[in-house]
Amino acid sequence: MSNTDFMLAVEDLTVSFDGFKAIDKLTLYVDRDELRVIIGPNGAGKTTLLDLICGKTRASAGSIKFANREMTGLPEYQIVRAGVGRKFQTPSIYENLSVFQNLAVSFPRGRGVFGALAFRTGDDVRQRVTDVAAEIGLDEALEREAAQLSHGQKQWLEIGMLLMQEPQLLMLDEPIAGMSVREREQTAALLKRISKGRAVIVIEHDMDFVQQIADKVTVMHQGKILAEGSMAQVQADPRVIDVYLGH
Repeated sequence: MSNTDFMLAVEDLTVSFDGFKAIDKLTLYVDRDELRVIIGPNGAGKTTLLDLICGKTRASAGSIKFANREMTGLPEYQIVRAGVGRKFQTPSIYENLSVFQNLAVSFPRGRGVFGALAFRTGDDVRQRVTDVAAEIGLDEALEREAAQLSHGQKQWLEIGMLLMQEPQLLMLDEPIAGMSVREREQTAALLKRISKGRAVIVIEHDMDFVQQIADKVTVMHQGKILAEGSMAQVQADPRVIDVYLGH
């Protein structure tokens, strides 16, 4: 069955590494305007799933449709261009550039060869930078060098660099690792804001944080989906308690 209304439709996805099925016939549907959190023990296949969706890893079998377009087998840059953004655990920002410049170089037109620095006075770029900076809470810090930002601000800047490309699907791997309590609260609010009009998938271990942000929780275990539903449903599921929450 293929429902055309989902932002992301993953069906019967499998990937094997040397005969070990890291992802095993996994099916997952994510809506637009949805903030989905994926939880599960280490080795459950959470990061591998994101690697498959963004094209970093090739699937052995199955289908990944994004906005109703088959993505399986496409190179990473085409998947990015189609509207999929991915943030890894360590921020990849340009430390010696200002917040403004970091955002400007991420504008799709100038991506790659620092071309965007030449465009930075363009009204469309300036407007986009201003909008994104406000969304990530760095509108007061546009002229600051990225190296001077706090850990949390660097993470938000990197999310902003992805937002410059107006992705329809944004995937974040443990976005609050190493953040202060205050930064975590601000990140929760940020993630809720940016899931309006797009789909956001977050991998997270911190259950309090998951409870704050998740529209729906998917629990993975051994490359499969063990349970799915609201945080309350998942927390009450005996299988989830057994393999994950009980430890």
